[in-house]
Amino acid sequence: MLRQRTISKTVSTKGIGLHSGRLVEITLRPAAPNTGIVFHRIDLPQVVDIPAQAHLVGGTTMASVLQKDGVRVSTVEHLMSALAGLGIDNLHIDISAEEVPIMDGSAGTFVYLLRSAGLAEQDAPKQFLRVLKPIEVREGEGANLKWARLEPYDGFALQFSIDFQHPAINATANFAEIDFAKDSYVKEIARARTFGFASDVEAMRAAGLARGGSLDNAIVMDEFRVLNSDGLRYDDEFVKHKILDAIGDLYLIGHPLVARYVACKSGHGLNNQLARALLAAKDSWELVNYAEHETASQPYVREWKLS
Repeated sequence: MLRQRTISKTVSTKGIGLHSGRLVEITLRPAAPNTGIVFHRIDLPQVVDIPAQAHLVGGTTMASVLQKDGVRVSTVEHLMSALAGLGIDNLHIDISAEEVPIMDGSAGTFVYLLRSAGLAEQDAPKQFLRVLKPIEVREGEGANLKWARLEPYDGFALQFSIDFQHPAINATANFAEIDFAKDSYVKEIARARTFGFASDVEAMRAAGLARGGSLDNAIVMDEFRVLNSDGLRYDDEFVKHKILDAIGDLYLIGHPLVARYVACKSGHGLNNQLARALLAAKDSWELVNYAEHETASQPYVREWKLS
């Protein structure tokens, strides 16, 4: 059978919060089977434990924010994406502030950190959530329409379309499709960085956002071009980062998906609505285990090999 997974040893790192601008230390610790992913705010007088669950998302403005009893953990999507990409089911995450550090703006640093800790299989079957019926959420109308859908699929694939009406973005691909039966999360998705516009920075900072943003942790554009001297990591990095975010947002469902995700101009808010709608429609999914030889498990097995 495919087994649950955690890390082999404890690892730590430090970084800046993208929105808070605060230095934060984050420590990743192994967790027992069936624990799930749990954040621990260790900077408070009493430690507050916040499970990484879709129903605890309390904010989606420029990030996915978990909230429990008034305590927040912000910008969880890149770390959650890395955990999904490496097939990690169980993990304790100690954090010394309310925001996960942005690192280089992608999931790549977290992938490196998790791999340096080592990946350990556990004596418990990995549970997948298999979508049985399509679930869709929509927002807006006409040119402002945004939507996201999960539909049955034998594996895990994502399609995403963007439309930002900006020369630097329009010059790249505005559509991407990733199928983990043949594509590698680590190679094709993990290094795609978050992005923003220089013209928005002042307003964002006035709203308490992007205080830690820089060319070191985001793709930044003026009215016409990318300002980062090293350019883009992928020809379609913008839309691939949206896929990276979606993978992290959907992993808050609590299980790896057996499904196809299709979206147009979706973001953290719609992704969370989709996750909640799926979980609420109990006849639209089932939890399943897979033997390693079964076809439906192969997209995960290939990427998650321990060797």
